[in-house]
Amino acid sequence: MTGASPAPGELSSLLAAVSGLRDQVAASRLPLALPDAPAAAKVRVDLLQQLDDYVIPRLQSLEAPLLAVVGGSTGAGKSTLVNSLVGHQVTKPGVLRPTTRSPVLVHHPSDERWFIDTRVLPGLARVRGNDQTDDPSAVRLVSTEALPAGLALLDAPDIDSVVAANRDLAAQLLSAADLWLFVTTAARYADAVPWALLRQASERGTSVAIILDRVPAEAVGEIRDHLTSMLKEQGLALAPLFPIPEVVLAPGGLLGPDEIGRLKGWLTALANDSRARALVVRHTLSGALDSIDSRIAILAEATGEQQAATNALARVAEAAYAEAVEQVRAGMLDGTLLRGEVLSRWQEFVGTGEFFKQVESVVSRVRDRITAAVKGAPAPGQHLGEALHSGVAALVSAHAQTAASQVARSWRGMPGGQVLLDGSPALVSTSTDLTPKVETLVREWQDDVLDLVRNEGRDRRTTAKVAAYGVNGLGVVLMLVTFAHTAGLTGAEAGIAGGTAILGQKLLEAIFGDQAVRSLAAKARAALLERVEDLYAVEIKRFHSAIDEVAVARDQGRKLSAAALNVRAAR
Repeated sequence: MTGASPAPGELSSLLAAVSGLRDQVAASRLPLALPDAPAAAKVRVDLLQQLDDYVIPRLQSLEAPLLAVVGGSTGAGKSTLVNSLVGHQVTKPGVLRPTTRSPVLVHHPSDERWFIDTRVLPGLARVRGNDQTDDPSAVRLVSTEALPAGLALLDAPDIDSVVAANRDLAAQLLSAADLWLFVTTAARYADAVPWALLRQASERGTSVAIILDRVPAEAVGEIRDHLTSMLKEQGLALAPLFPIPEVVLAPGGLLGPDEIGRLKGWLTALANDSRARALVVRHTLSGALDSIDSRIAILAEATGEQQAATNALARVAEAAYAEAVEQVRAGMLDGTLLRGEVLSRWQEFVGTGEFFKQVESVVSRVRDRITAAVKGAPAPGQHLGEALHSGVAALVSAHAQTAASQVARSWRGMPGGQVLLDGSPALVSTSTDLTPKVETLVREWQDDVLDLVRNEGRDRRTTAKVAAYGVNGLGVVLMLVTFAHTAGLTGAEAGIAGGTAILGQKLLEAIFGDQAVRSLAAKARAALLERVEDLYAVEIKRFHSAIDEVAVARDQGRKLSAAALNVRAAR
């Protein structure tokens, strides 16, 4: 917004663009406690408040009265100055700190319509007339003809108040000002806090006038020169400076005409000159609009950091469960499932008399035992199936727990990770219903294996053989062959497992053929792994859900930048 006054259509486009930007800022989130998040969150709040309190209301009503906010340090004499400009007490000064707790807005009666509603400072309630209030969430409106039309004065809380809410409100009010009347004293004009706000006013292009209060007569020139030099260093060389000498206050606690005459004359002239008022408004409004790009850049960068953090957390979870799947795959192939109980039950199933010497003869004995099991004799095959069931379930459960523990351990050392764990402490372990899910998984996989045997046995040449051995018995053998790799076993255990592999495979090859057996084993392994992947996918959803609770929209940064670009284009 520069140059001549914009045409109505141009102003409407700018207002629409700023309103769109405001919506994007309001929708933005910075939920993770990353190192730069607090500063970016403050930028977000400050920008949102300035858009709501000043930029949008001012664009909607360029002709509204000039709002001059009187701000400064504790005890600088802000309330006394406002009362003196009006000619009577409208805001309450005092020796207790903080003095101004609730802001007071003084305006001419004809300008009341501009302030009675929520056009400016929409977050503050309105209190009318002389009703006193210490509520920092309300602004007291005082109507007086002592103030010229076209100008309103707002007495703000102390910028360095011991009460944090007062400090925050003071900063918010200063961002809502067309003109900041900065009040300081000869003793405190170099304090750090006010200069931080003055620097911010300079960066944002806010119109500023300096009131140097309580200046000893003999030091006026020296202090004024020093303060002028400081203002120049901060880019405020054009800010008007009004020294007020140190005097005894007149009855009623007011400064006399000699002390405030020059300042009052300047404000009155400003109020009576619509062109001068417009220049001040345009200067401050343009400065506020100019500051949008840099502030949006901070928000967009913080948004990118939030997204990077949540993406990193998600990758860690995905990697842990992908590793868990690979560990289950390895456990299926390295002989782990043929240890202990499974080997014992296998020996019960087939007997061990000539186990290593005559595999072919043992095949026939296996057939007899399987047939006996199918016909109702004591069923060691059932025990073997149960042992395999327990082994597979233990393998799947163990790696699920390992994955959950690994994710929790990694997250604790990552930005934002501890916050998620604190919010969802159950993530450090598997889901509470994992055990029954694993039991169901293994049973369903065993059904898969039986279906493989049934489907392979439909050929007329194999139907009779399958019937002779029984689907259940052959299914148990196929499960065993599926896991019969010995890379993880040593010594006698490896020898037994090796014999198990040979024996089981020989039996199945005698029925289905060698190629079919290899295919059946591969399909059985694939079916189990697919079910495990599905189960772990459900487990990892718990971590993704926790991330989703704090994840910012993937296009949040892009939308913020695009909205700022729209504002720039509309100007």
